[in-house]
Amino acid sequence: MQKYGLIGYPLGHSFSRNFFNQKFEAESIDAQYINFEIPTIKDLKRVLKENHELHGLNVTIPYKEQVIPYLDDLDDDARQIGAVNVIKFEKGRFGKTKLVGYNSDVIGFRESIEPLLNKAHAYALILGTGGASKAVFHGLKQLGIESAFVSRTKKENSFTYEELTPEVMEKYTVIVNTTPLGMFPNVNECPHIPYDLLTPAHLLYDLLYNPDETLFMKKGKEQGATVKNGLEMLLLQAFAAWDIWQK
Repeated sequence: MQKYGLIGYPLGHSFSRNFFNQKFEAESIDAQYINFEIPTIKDLKRVLKENHELHGLNVTIPYKEQVIPYLDDLDDDARQIGAVNVIKFEKGRFGKTKLVGYNSDVIGFRESIEPLLNKAHAYALILGTGGASKAVFHGLKQLGIESAFVSRTKKENSFTYEELTPEVMEKYTVIVNTTPLGMFPNVNECPHIPYDLLTPAHLLYDLLYNPDETLFMKKGKEQGATVKNGLEMLLLQAFAAWDIWQK
């Protein structure tokens, strides 16, 4: 039996295990998907040592960047993004297993947001600066959209939330939330952007998918903006991860 899994901490919110195990059962694939909830990335070595049947891993918060030093190679997207959410176990020289990092988040995000874009969507704000935000930046760049990050503290190529003036909000008509603000059970939270400056020309995309409509999305919808959650991205990145493992 082939074995696949997910590393991260915590993993109570994850959808991957049920998704892949249902897929394996429905398609009569002799495989199993397991959650490896590890308190530190150093525990990855123990996971690998104790699970020789592993053919692939997904990586989630907070290890998408921390995992890179443990890998033997990266594909081009993962290298440019600087974050990994898929690890493929390949046969290296002399029969040694080679761990190669990929990023399927960028595939899922790009394919999910692209149908919503129009000519007015030339500039984007990315809320948050973690591993997922890097995949979003890369995906938007591939779609020809220039992006800037929004952070609580001042960083290079970024705004602070206090710097989101009417001029900025008018120019940046795509806003993507990559923070956990608003995720269940904290459904009454949202990023602190000036929602009153949103218009029907704006597109708000939330990587969160639980709840279906976050407060970020609700406030955008009230201003006439187009809104979308991250469920389709989640599914598309899972499909892409499976394709990576099988190729």
